[in-house]
Amino acid sequence: MPLPENDFVHTRLTHSLEASCVGRSLGRIAGDRIIKMAPERFAAIGVTAADFEAVVAAACLAHDIGNPPFGHSGEDAISTYFRSPAAAKFLHRLNKKEVADLQNFEGNAAGFRLLTRTPPAHSEIDIGLGLTLATLGAFTKYPKPSLPDLHDSENASEKKFGFFQSEQQTFKSVADELGLIARHDSGAPMWRRHPLAFLVEAADDICYSIIDFEDGFKLGRVSFETFEALFMAIIADDFLTSESFYQKTHDLREKAGLLRAKAINKLVWESADIFMENLDHLLQGTFDTPLRKLIPAAQSLDEISKISFEQIYKARAIVEIEVAGYEVLAGLLDIWLNAVFDGQSNHSLLVKQLMPDSHFAGADNLRDDYSRIMTVTEFVAGMTDNFAINAYRKLKGISLPSDAFL
Repeated sequence: MPLPENDFVHTRLTHSLEASCVGRSLGRIAGDRIIKMAPERFAAIGVTAADFEAVVAAACLAHDIGNPPFGHSGEDAISTYFRSPAAAKFLHRLNKKEVADLQNFEGNAAGFRLLTRTPPAHSEIDIGLGLTLATLGAFTKYPKPSLPDLHDSENASEKKFGFFQSEQQTFKSVADELGLIARHDSGAPMWRRHPLAFLVEAADDICYSIIDFEDGFKLGRVSFETFEALFMAIIADDFLTSESFYQKTHDLREKAGLLRAKAINKLVWESADIFMENLDHLLQGTFDTPLRKLIPAAQSLDEISKISFEQIYKARAIVEIEVAGYEVLAGLLDIWLNAVFDGQSNHSLLVKQLMPDSHFAGADNLRDDYSRIMTVTEFVAGMTDNFAINAYRKLKGISLPSDAFL
C-alpha cells in the first residue's frame, strides 16, 4: 500500500519483516527434513536446520530492498522515463543490454546491486553488505540478465531478471561458488535457481496474498463474509468449534486476525511439503514452478489475488498515488541526470550540492555513461515514497523548507 494513511495497513517494511518470519519457518521445516535424510553428512560439516532458516529469513528480509518508491508501479515509472525522449540524450552511448537494464527497470536487480555494491564514496572496499553467498543465492529469484526478455515464459525464474550488466560478473562469481547450474540454451549468462529461492518466493507469496487481503478487509474494500469464506477454504479444519474463541468473539478484526494466522500456518506446511516432494528436481535444476501454484490451497489463493487486484490494488486512492509517482520519479531522474551530465551550469551545480556525499562522492570520476546513470537511478530508486515526494516538491519549487529564510 503506497503512502498508507491507516497505521494498521502494512508497509513495505512490515511486509518484509513478516515475510522473513514466514521464511524462517519454511527454512526450519525444510532444513530439518533435509538434514534427517543424511544426518552424518551434515553433522560432519557443521550444518543444522538453524542454518537453513537463517539463510531463508535473511533473504526474505532483503527481498524487496531494491523496490523503488510507489512499489511495482515505481518500476514501470522508471522504465517509462528511460523510454521517453527526455532520456534519449543520456542513453545514446550505451549498448543494447545496458539500455534494456534501464528501460525495463527491475527491483530484484536493484536489490542485488544494493546488497553487493559499495557506493563510489567507498570504492576502495567493494564488499557491499557482506552477506553470505547462500543468502545472495536464495535472494536471487531470477538468475538472468535483462536480455533476453522472457517475461512470457512459464518458468518462474525467467519472468523477470535478477542482476544488471554492472553486477553480471558479481553474480557469476556467486553462482560459481554456490555451484548453481549454468544454462546454455539462450546465449546469455543464465543459471538455474538456488533451491532455497523457492522458499523465499513462497514466503513472499504467502504474506502479500494473505496480509494484503486482510488490509483490504480493514479498509472496508472486502466484506468479512468474503474474507471468511476464502480463508476457511484454505484452513479447512475443525478448529472453529462452538466452544472456540472464534465463535464467542463479536470483534470482526479479531476474527480476521485468527483466520489470517491459521491460514498462514496452513500455507507454510503445504509449501514445505511441496518443496520436499520436488527436492530432487530442485537440486537438478529441472523444477521451475512457484510453490504456491502446486499447493492444495492454490485455487483459493488465486481467487484472493483476483479480488485483491480488482478491489484493493486498483482502488481510486491507490491509483492516484501511482499516477503521481510517474511524475515524481521522472522529474527526479531528469533533474539529477541533467545535473550529472551537464554539470557546469549554475542550476546543475546547485542541484549537485544537494546530492549526498555518501552516495555521489566520486561519481563525477566514473568514466562511462552507464555507470553514471546507474548511480543516479540507484539513488532515486532507494528513496521512500515520502522522501521522493518531498524531494520532488523542493527541486521543482513547489515547496520550500519552513526555515529557508531564517
